[in-house]
Amino acid sequence: MTTIDATPNTAAPNAAAPNTATAGETGTAAPASATPGTEVQQLAAFAASAELDDMSPQALEQLKIRVLDTLGVAIGALDAEPLKAIRGLLGDLEGDRATAPAAAGTESGGNLGSLRSTLIGGGSASPERAAFYNSALSRYLDFMDAYLAPGETNHPSDNFGAVLAAAESAGASGKELLTAFAVAYQIHTRLSDVAPVRARGFDHTTQGAFAAAAAAGRAFGLSAGQIANAAAMAGTANVALRVTRTGNLSHWKGLAYPHVAKEGTWSAMLAGRGITGPEEVFEGNKGFKDSVAGDFTIDWSAEDLESVARTIIKKHNAEIHSQSALDAAQEIRRIDEFHPERIKAVRLQTFDVAHSIIGGGEEGSKQLVLTKEEADHSLPWMLAVVLLDGELNPAQYESWRITADDVQDLMTKVTITPRDDFSARFPAEMPAYLEVELDDGTVLHAEADAYDGFTTQPLDWTGARAKFDAVAGPFTTGRQRDEIAEVVHGLEHHTTADLTALLAGVSTERL
Repeated sequence: MTTIDATPNTAAPNAAAPNTATAGETGTAAPASATPGTEVQQLAAFAASAELDDMSPQALEQLKIRVLDTLGVAIGALDAEPLKAIRGLLGDLEGDRATAPAAAGTESGGNLGSLRSTLIGGGSASPERAAFYNSALSRYLDFMDAYLAPGETNHPSDNFGAVLAAAESAGASGKELLTAFAVAYQIHTRLSDVAPVRARGFDHTTQGAFAAAAAAGRAFGLSAGQIANAAAMAGTANVALRVTRTGNLSHWKGLAYPHVAKEGTWSAMLAGRGITGPEEVFEGNKGFKDSVAGDFTIDWSAEDLESVARTIIKKHNAEIHSQSALDAAQEIRRIDEFHPERIKAVRLQTFDVAHSIIGGGEEGSKQLVLTKEEADHSLPWMLAVVLLDGELNPAQYESWRITADDVQDLMTKVTITPRDDFSARFPAEMPAYLEVELDDGTVLHAEADAYDGFTTQPLDWTGARAKFDAVAGPFTTGRQRDEIAEVVHGLEHHTTADLTALLAGVSTERL
């Protein structure tokens, strides 16, 4: 048996004082001698007092890269059928307003501004509906960023729709938009670190509800007390089931977090009008710890805004745990002896989380693939299409390609097994060892443990711009992409309205 190695050569505070207002207050400071307040009030104090100037230059650059990446994958989904259906529903609900720009400067009470927010591709809606639509756009392709915690994986960029809608409605500066987005990253990642819920049968959107509401509240300019109420309401009401991502996958896989973005924005709007939420949502009797996550501790007064630098960006348009395995598949394709029609068997050894979620482990078989939602969460299908096409981008998710005989046949030859030593290296690494056996017994193999966009190989602005151009290109001109990228890279010197005006001009049809 001949073996050929194709392994690539790869390189591997903002201290906020705890809030002391009760959940029913709207931000009045308590005396310095008062107790620190409930845990959600401490979280809210962090969100309200965070300052962009306290971010390191490296983290701020990565935050802007994620804004650009999120906008690119959102624009790239504008003509997807589920998104056209949602836009049609908004048109029915909003009437002519769904095709009109967001109004500016019309105060309607509190810090909530005009109560209109721009839809990417033009038109406007109420902030919570705009948050849902824009988040659905950025989530649909499954090409967004991710955060890997030992027991949880989430996508903090899912919060951008809520932050953008709230910031525009409030007439916020670009600096405030960035601050609120950084707050979302910190809350979402830290809750995933200490309070994973996947093993208990709940979805990662569950922690995200606290992040979306707190970040939207910060973008609206709410007080710490109001942000506490918003996070308490959203966190109480949005405990989601993991069945969203098991078995045969539905459209809800891509809409579960947009729903949370909508509800987080709505909770912030309610809190801005004085509506209160459970002040002991975390630690209370039958609260989040008691009923959902188990006990955990976060000292929010010690948190900074650096977590964004611990997140990763996708290179391939595929579920995050597949990225290194797909890199290995591309390496094998570069071997002269490789010919896809000669493949006899494909064997992947990977870490347990990848096997469990997308490799046919505890979350169900991944051999029946008929839809986009099933394809981007099936590691056998993804490996097959990369071995055949050499890439995995939005074009591979056309219906005809998903169900084509060649990819459907090849995926049945894929075997995926977890390795304990690989599992021990996750999430610091994403190890994958791939073998492709040919019909003459030759075995080609490649190994990867990271990829461009991983924490050890972070994407720079040039790389982010290249991905943005590729994904958003079908719906934008070069000048539009230049203008959007320029505003994003200097967003702290612009207003949120400067950005949304450019997003409104993007075509919803391919040019």
